[in-house]
Amino acid sequence: MSPAIAKNLLQQFADELLEATETLVPVAPLRTRLEGMDVADAYGIQDAQLRHHLATGRVLAGRKVGLTSPAMQAQLGVDSPDFGFFFEDMVYGDGARIPAAGFIAPKVEPEFGFVLKETLAGPGVSVEQARDAIGEVYAAIEIIDSRISNWDIALVDTVADNASCGAIAVGSTPLNVDVADLASVACALVIDGHPAESGTGAAVMGDPVAPLAWLANVLGEQGVALEAGQLVLPGSFTRALPVVADSTATADFGDLGSLTIHFT
Repeated sequence: MSPAIAKNLLQQFADELLEATETLVPVAPLRTRLEGMDVADAYGIQDAQLRHHLATGRVLAGRKVGLTSPAMQAQLGVDSPDFGFFFEDMVYGDGARIPAAGFIAPKVEPEFGFVLKETLAGPGVSVEQARDAIGEVYAAIEIIDSRISNWDIALVDTVADNASCGAIAVGSTPLNVDVADLASVACALVIDGHPAESGTGAAVMGDPVAPLAWLANVLGEQGVALEAGQLVLPGSFTRALPVVADSTATADFGDLGSLTIHFT
């Protein structure tokens, strides 16, 4: 396949994913349709979608990091995280009622939400510098969704598909926690009132600030900074669980607080 044909095919994939976001009709796995497709290709597809959305006037609210747990990395055969983006119109609050029909096959993950008080511009950002840049820490839930049929994804598929980001929910009050202690914080994912999964911040790359530094450095290599005021989700405490209409999901941080969303 010539470079020109491959380039056209990558743009076609971006257009297909944009259409799938609107129609909620998933597409076939991308990796099966372009031999030798690599992660750089996948991020190019993701970036084409980001540029399209920004051109329509959508406002970037922040970034999410995925594949931060050893289990998820092993599942996809990778040894590093991935990242995606989300817009202000994708962010919900505590108690939100969210139409399940707005997604294809949604799942939920409990996370921290970091609001930055300082801009982080890599490369060369250390974990300590990233920690110092965190203003507030919130309870958060990421709703992941796949525009790839049947969640049949490898790394290049999920990266191209905006790291499978569907929407974000964030608590209304910051957690009263020292950012130096985030690795020891426990969180339970509660579905319909029943504790389903639990973990600690250490499940997120050993220290949930580590993905923030990683993201700042990867974006920095592209000349992009994480801006003060942006929201960053560093990765899940637990595996993701599916939700349907009439489901309720809670990220329960015990005495620190909780966040609950309802699917209608």
